[in-house]
Amino acid sequence: MQVVVVTPEKTALDETADSVVLPLFDGSYGILNDHAPMIGRLGFGELKIQSSSRQDRYYVDGGFVQVADNIVSVLTGRAIPVNDIDVKAAETALAEAEKMEAGTAELAELRQRSISQAKAQIKLGRG
Repeated sequence: MQVVVVTPEKTALDETADSVVLPLFDGSYGILNDHAPMIGRLGFGELKIQSSSRQDRYYVDGGFVQVADNIVSVLTGRAIPVNDIDVKAAETALAEAEKMEAGTAELAELRQRSISQAKAQIKLGRG
C-alpha cells in the first residue's frame, strides 16, 4: 500500500509500506493491505510505517487519515521523524504550557492541547 503524509508546508513522506500504525484520538490503529475505506481523526503521537526493509517512526501533531484503495493519506500539522525530536525544547514547551492560564473553556482547551503535544514529543524522543 502507499502511504502519503502531508503537512501544510510539504509532502513529508510518500512511500510503499506493509503496515501502518496511527495515533487516532482515541487510541492506536493498525492498517494492513486491502484495508476497508475509512476516515479517522488523529491524536498526538507516533506514526509507525513498516516496510519489508525498514521501519519509519514519526511524531504527528493531530489531523486526519483517510484509507481508500490501498492508499493511506495522512494530513497533519507536523510530521517529525522521531530521531529529530528535540526533547529539551519539548520539556520547555511542557513547562510553559503548564503555566498557561485556563480561565475560559478555550484557554483550558489550548492549555491541554499544548500539554498533550509536549508530553507526546517527550515520550517519543526519549524512546
